Amino acid sequence: MTKRELLIGQIQKVPDSLIEEVLDFISFLKSKVLKEKHHPLFISESSLQKDWLRPEEEESWKNL
Repeated sequence: MTKRELLIGQIQKVPDSLIEEVLDFISFLKSKVLKEKHHPLFISESSLQKDWLRPEEEESWKNL
């Protein structure tokens, strides 16, 4: 059984009174992932990677 299937099974057992809270938590987790993904450090990473991986760059940082 996959983790997704286990999660679905657990959600099916949640009392109706807690469904709203579960939905809120899932929304929170999704928004957290989006914020992290779009953080400026992560956005610039792909464009800077080509410079970071150059041999000259490796040479200049090897003594640190």
